[in-house]
Amino acid sequence: MLSPATKIAIIGGGMGGLTAAIALTRIAGVRVTIFEQASKLGEVGAGVTVAPNAQRVLDELGFLEKVRDAGAVPDGHGVYLDSMGRLVTDAAWEDSHKQYRNIGMYRPDLINVLAAEVDPEVIRLGHRLSDIEILDEGVRLSFENGVVEDFDAVVGADGIHSVARKTVGQFPEPVYSGYIVYRGVVDASRLPEDWPAISQVWMGNSRHFMCYPLKNRTLYNFVAGVPSDRPLHGPWSGPAEVSELAAEFAGDDWDPRLHRFINSIEKTFWWGLFDHEPLTNWSHGPVALLGDAAHTMLPHQGQGVNQAIEDSMALATFLRAANSVAEIPEAFRRYTAVRMQRTAILQHGSRRSGWMFDAQREFADLAKRDADIRVGRDFRRSAVFDYDAKKVAEQALARFERNGNV
Repeated sequence: MLSPATKIAIIGGGMGGLTAAIALTRIAGVRVTIFEQASKLGEVGAGVTVAPNAQRVLDELGFLEKVRDAGAVPDGHGVYLDSMGRLVTDAAWEDSHKQYRNIGMYRPDLINVLAAEVDPEVIRLGHRLSDIEILDEGVRLSFENGVVEDFDAVVGADGIHSVARKTVGQFPEPVYSGYIVYRGVVDASRLPEDWPAISQVWMGNSRHFMCYPLKNRTLYNFVAGVPSDRPLHGPWSGPAEVSELAAEFAGDDWDPRLHRFINSIEKTFWWGLFDHEPLTNWSHGPVALLGDAAHTMLPHQGQGVNQAIEDSMALATFLRAANSVAEIPEAFRRYTAVRMQRTAILQHGSRRSGWMFDAQREFADLAKRDADIRVGRDFRRSAVFDYDAKKVAEQALARFERNGNV
C-alpha cells in the first residue's frame, strides 16, 4: 500500500469529488485535499437518483444508511406512461437480488451527507484551479487566488468544464442534444394526498416529464425535457417562468394528473442538455479524471452521479495496490482501462434513452419505442444495477498482476 503520507489533491468538491475523497481515505489510506472553487459546498436544489450500483459502493464505504435516511425509497416500481397516463411498462428500479432500490435524493442533502464523512480540515474552498504542472516527481497545482502547492498526484473531478482534463490531452467539444430540461422540486403538501410515491414518466409529442419523491417524501423532484435551440444563442441555463413549462405540456392530449402536478410547481430553472463523445484517455502520469470530467453524459439513464461513485471505488482499489508513489501512474492507467468502456456504453445509452422518451430517430415508431422500453427494464437490472465496481476492479487488478501490464 501507499504510505499514509502520500498526498493526493482532488479538484472539485461536488458529489464525485467528495465520494472520491472518502474512498481514497478509507480504502487506499492516503491523505487527500479537496479544492473547490465555490465559497461553500453546495448543489442546485433539484433531485438526483442514487441507483443500486452506486449504493453498493456507499454500502462498502459504510454510510449507505445515512443516504437512505436523508432520501426517499419509492413504494415500488416506477412507471413509464404515454401522454394520457396509460401504462407503457413498469420500471424495476432495483437490482436483481432486490437488495438495493433507487433512492431519490435532494442534491443539497446528498452533498451534506457526503461532506459529513470527510474531515473538514481537508476541504479548501475558494480555490479555482488555473494550471497543473507535472514535475519530475508529482504535480504542482496553481490556483487563481495565488496559491501554489505540490502533491504526489491529482484527481480531476471538476465537471464538464474541467480544467484538469487538458492535462491529459483531452479537449472534447460539447454536443448539444437539441433539448433543454426544466427542473425543480414541489412541496408534497401541494399534491393530492394519494400522489404515488414512485417514479413516473409521461412521454408524448417529442417531450417527456418525470417526477419522483425526495427528502422522506416531503418533496417531489421533476425533470421536463422539451426541444429547444435556446442554448445555442446564449447561456446554457437560467431561471424560467413556470408558465413556459406549463405551455409545453398544455392541451387535452396530456394527462390531467400531469397538469395537476405542473399546477403545483412554484419555481423552476432550465438547463441545456450537453454531453461529449467518450474520451480516448483519462490519465497522464500522476493525473487522472473522474466523474463528469471524464464522461459527461445526458441524464436520461440517471447515471451521471452514480458513475462518479463507481469511479471512486475503482480508483481507490487500484491505488490501494500501489506500493509507492512511483506506481501511481500505473494505477491510474489501470483505472482508466477498466472504467472507460463501462462509461462509454452508458454515455451512448443515455443518448439513446433520450431518443426513446421523446420518440426521436428510430423510436418515432411508438410500437418500437414501447417495446424497447419494456426490454430495457431487465437490461438496467443486469447491466447497470447489478454492477459491482469493487469486484470488477479487483478482478481486473488480478489480471493485470498476472500479465504484468495493462
